[in-house]
Amino acid sequence: MAHASAISPPQTTAPARIVFIDNLRWVMILFVITVHAAVTYSNMGRWYYNEKAQLSLGSQLFFATYEVWLQAFFMGFLFFIAGYFVPPAFDRKGALRFLRDRAWRLGIPSLLYMFIIGPATIYYLLHTKRPGESFPVFWGHYVIGPMARQGGTGPLWFCVALLVFCLVYAGVRVMTGRAGSREDWLPSNRNILLLIVAIASSTFLVRVVQPIGNAVWNMQLCFFSQYVFLFIAGLHAYRHTWLERMPSRFGMRWLGISLGGGAIVWFAILVIATQMHWQTKAFDGGLHWQSALLSGWESFFCVGVCLGLIVLFRDHFNTQKGLAGFLSDNAFAVYVVHPPVVIAASLALHGFDAPPIAKFAVVSAAAIVITFGLAALLRRIPLLKLIL
Repeated sequence: MAHASAISPPQTTAPARIVFIDNLRWVMILFVITVHAAVTYSNMGRWYYNEKAQLSLGSQLFFATYEVWLQAFFMGFLFFIAGYFVPPAFDRKGALRFLRDRAWRLGIPSLLYMFIIGPATIYYLLHTKRPGESFPVFWGHYVIGPMARQGGTGPLWFCVALLVFCLVYAGVRVMTGRAGSREDWLPSNRNILLLIVAIASSTFLVRVVQPIGNAVWNMQLCFFSQYVFLFIAGLHAYRHTWLERMPSRFGMRWLGISLGGGAIVWFAILVIATQMHWQTKAFDGGLHWQSALLSGWESFFCVGVCLGLIVLFRDHFNTQKGLAGFLSDNAFAVYVVHPPVVIAASLALHGFDAPPIAKFAVVSAAAIVITFGLAALLRRIPLLKLIL
């Protein structure tokens, strides 16, 4: 009986839609598309298709800066946003309905990608098949073979990881039987610094055994310390009403510090990397001071940017009319279906002799427009609308 309150939902209503959070979400998903387009031409990172282009030093610096700066915060921010909405959903639905809904909302799209979108993309666009092999035969080899285990979830690794986080949260709530009260408490500068140190330290330690570039079931554990901490921060943000009450000056100060200080440290990292002739394995992980430096920079930059974006969007981008509403409604569907569109756009430009940065810009713009149009069409199908 001690855990009844955690299983039976209290009589609460669904929280009002938070418009600026919706806007933040679709902006982060735009970044996801552009990062995958960047990886196509930079060969820095994991993606289905890479053009083996010769990059000038300027192009290397551009792609490294663009990808690393975004990777430093944008997926962690999505985990923070997701964490914010977990406590009210659990409070309202209780453990069983909460987990059922999360399994439907996160698990079904992941299965759709793993068993249909992913293998179809590899077969029809990348032609990773034996001569004369039909799609059904390829599909059978794919789903039971190492390719599916190594990268079958594609970008939907995020949904799988979030589902695991929700399972852990629900288990803790059921075992403790406590919901936690909504208290007016805001983090201080000291709290923010402690969070940065905690993320940086744990990131460095994880990268000793799981350096950047390694993956376990398509999960790059080298970034997961940040994801876990920011998911937990999202839980606290709801309980302590951070988003509504965080002072604008506090958030903007951290944004300025992270951008200014982060740029200086990043410039130093680039100088070191060029002196090492881009032999950057020491930055990727292991017991190296370069890995500690990058882990610290990422954590500092991430937390400051997240704090700043919260107040910036809350104060100046808290409406949804026309285009913003369309982008918000279709953002999740875009996240699910964007890989084949990015790949198709990249393949269409393969024969053109143009600088990699120019190709990146064209592919990014084309993929964004096409994917949102495709997502809007797919969401007209009743069953797909329920899961996308």
